[in-house]
Amino acid sequence: MFANKTVYLASSSPRRYRILADLGLQVIVSPSHIDESRKHNETPTDFVLRLAKEKNNFDIQKHQHLPVVSADTIVVLDDKILGKPADDGQAYDMLYSLSGRTHQVMTAVCVAGKNFCQTALSVSEVTFADLMLDEIVDYIFTKEPYDKAGAYGIQGLGGYFVSHLSGSYTGVMGLPVFETVDLLNQFWYQMYEDECF
Repeated sequence: MFANKTVYLASSSPRRYRILADLGLQVIVSPSHIDESRKHNETPTDFVLRLAKEKNNFDIQKHQHLPVVSADTIVVLDDKILGKPADDGQAYDMLYSLSGRTHQVMTAVCVAGKNFCQTALSVSEVTFADLMLDEIVDYIFTKEPYDKAGAYGIQGLGGYFVSHLSGSYTGVMGLPVFETVDLLNQFWYQMYEDECF
């Protein structure tokens, strides 16, 4: 689809890199580092969209002909945001709270470049099966939860916990393909118009 086209990825996530590479893109990884604290009274939607945009903090003029892709993913349960667990206890508490329940996974993506900066939001509903306590402990022992919002990765062993998904599988992974492709197409269409007129 995007053979011979290059993008910057403002993330060190191997999952986001793989999704872009699988689309045929040449990916230059250049992670950004921002304060990811939530502002007072900020809704989950506003929070994830703001972070995706703030992560796209490159000097765009240096890469004016190349799009910069950034994204942020959060897990929301009862309007509470579950981030990445800092230790075994936090991972256990998150997974226990998700057991047998439906939560939201929100992934915001931002594509920016010369005269272009657009965001999109993917919201998926994910239902967990009832988890046995030893299943949670064994999963934490794998260390997979530690760089994952909500303490699980749907593309890994954590996918075993998911009994139902309504929405975007790649969005739950961390970069929704439909929204990302749409933004990239908008970026290159705008670049084509700028070059033609």
